Amino acid sequence: MLRIHGTPRSRAFRNIWAAEEAGLPYELIPTSFEEAKSPARRHLHPAGKVPALEDGSLILQESLAINLHIARKAGPPLLPEGDDLSRCWQWTLFAATEAEPAIMRWAYNSYIRPPEERNPEEARLGMAESRPRMALVDEHLAGRDFLLGQPFTVADLNLASVWYGAWRNGFDLSPHPRLAAWLDRCLTRPAALRARALREG
Repeated sequence: MLRIHGTPRSRAFRNIWAAEEAGLPYELIPTSFEEAKSPARRHLHPAGKVPALEDGSLILQESLAINLHIARKAGPPLLPEGDDLSRCWQWTLFAATEAEPAIMRWAYNSYIRPPEERNPEEARLGMAESRPRMALVDEHLAGRDFLLGQPFTVADLNLASVWYGAWRNGFDLSPHPRLAAWLDRCLTRPAALRARALREG
């Protein structure tokens, strides 16, 4: 059984969603940000962060890598074969290196930090940095329901999970209608709704 250490209101949400999509049994081990820093848990994540995954003797960190592992266990269609496998890697790295740093700059200064700690200029810059990344995906989605066309894959899950906070917390997606519709399709899937119930409940 997969053991996911973290809280649904962290990046562990992505792993819960992946396990739900994969149909794999999992146990969520509630672990706060502070608990993750304790010496007793450093074997799970040397940096003292969440999430971490235990799968038998395997321990993994990094939420998007964990999702690729979960998808590999499930196989197609969540993790396809051939060239589409490489495309899943491509979009996962895009999520990590292009999408997430920009959107988190906006998120920290829009809804994550207490109001007195938010910097409106940083929020503006995060939004400005996110726009070209979103425009690229919006253009790519022309004529496609999902990033690889059909069906939904871990590529969609990983990128949509990075932009979940923006979708949920008022980022203006109107300039990117195909992206907005794609996020709606991804984040209202039955497995996503089950994961969201844990995060949003």
